[in-house]
Amino acid sequence: MAAYIIADVRVTDPVAYELYKSLTPDAIARNGGRFLSRGGETVVLEGDWQPNRVVILEFPDMATAKAFYESPEYRKARDARRDAADFKMIVVDGL
Repeated sequence: MAAYIIADVRVTDPVAYELYKSLTPDAIARNGGRFLSRGGETVVLEGDWQPNRVVILEFPDMATAKAFYESPEYRKARDARRDAADFKMIVVDGL
């Protein structure tokens, strides 16, 4: 069953965030994932959620998504974004 990582990202340092953005595609691909959304336009349909930059990743399953998050490649990317953005991130099972 596919699993999806969903992140709501508030970029605080756009210049530093560019390094994070350059590191993530390889980390995602090496761990069997792919981008479904990477910061496109959002429209709130219900509620008071005011999302920032929304990113959605697809992985083959929950274990693979978690392995991506803990991978050396993504740890390097996370270190690069430490002072560049605030993240809210979840992983959820698909159907």
